[in-house]
Amino acid sequence: MLIAFFFADYFPFIGGWVDKLTGLSSRLERTFNDLDEFYNKIINDHLDPNKPQSDNDIVDVLLQFRKERCFPFPLTLDHIKAVLMDVILAGTDTSAAMVDWVMTELLKNPTIMKKAQDELRTVIRDKSFIEEDDIVELEYLKAVVKETFRLHPVGPLLLVRETLNKCTIQDYDILPKTLMFVNVWKIGRDPEFWKDPEIFMPERFFESSIDFRGQDFELIPFGAGRRMCPGMFHGLANVEMAAANLLYFFNWELPAGMKKEDIDIDVIPGIVMRKRNPLCLIAKKFSPSFPND
Repeated sequence: MLIAFFFADYFPFIGGWVDKLTGLSSRLERTFNDLDEFYNKIINDHLDPNKPQSDNDIVDVLLQFRKERCFPFPLTLDHIKAVLMDVILAGTDTSAAMVDWVMTELLKNPTIMKKAQDELRTVIRDKSFIEEDDIVELEYLKAVVKETFRLHPVGPLLLVRETLNKCTIQDYDILPKTLMFVNVWKIGRDPEFWKDPEIFMPERFFESSIDFRGQDFELIPFGAGRRMCPGMFHGLANVEMAAANLLYFFNWELPAGMKKEDIDIDVIPGIVMRKRNPLCLIAKKFSPSFPND
């Protein structure tokens, strides 16, 4: 719904009834109500007096801030729902798109895929499911994910920023309240910062301390500073766990008659950069031995 074409956005005086005729308005309302009900359930679960105190998380912190009136403005449940929406939506839809890109690049680079699978099947043994704690030791897989963030950031343009003060950048005067769009897709492919920027090469991060947590501006798929993505760690865990389980438990092949050169990287327009054409693969189950099975 975020990228749907609403006539009211462009023709506010007449577009409203057109959106009602197309059904977009009612679909948006249903989506809002479904999400609002979901966020209400999360908040109510955290307000339950019988909830274990050891399970405190960001929702508990925000509810405590609301109770203690820690902000110069009244913190409402709608504010808390907005933070929840950022964390959940930023860490789910984008994660699914990122797993697509990880698998796309690995199928285009079978040598890299073999290295990632060899690491997984050497480091991790006797498990029926790979969990978040297992990812810590998978250095090559982490480099694969990091390289995918560089080449295929799912948010190619960071959410819009607004300048607070006048500043000068390369002889350009930027006035206050100027809207700024940061092109992280271009930054990740800039030859001034990256050697062979168009080549998928996870090994580059073994020789570099550059990370994507907002401290190195050569790689900022989650943004940086106070406005960086609040769903970063949630989304990262989703991508790494999904990729690890897919690579560990399956061997992947292209359909008959298809070559790696046939895999495209075309994208569809939108806030999240997704593949235009679905990635079609053949999965063959790999059966590690589990003594307890």
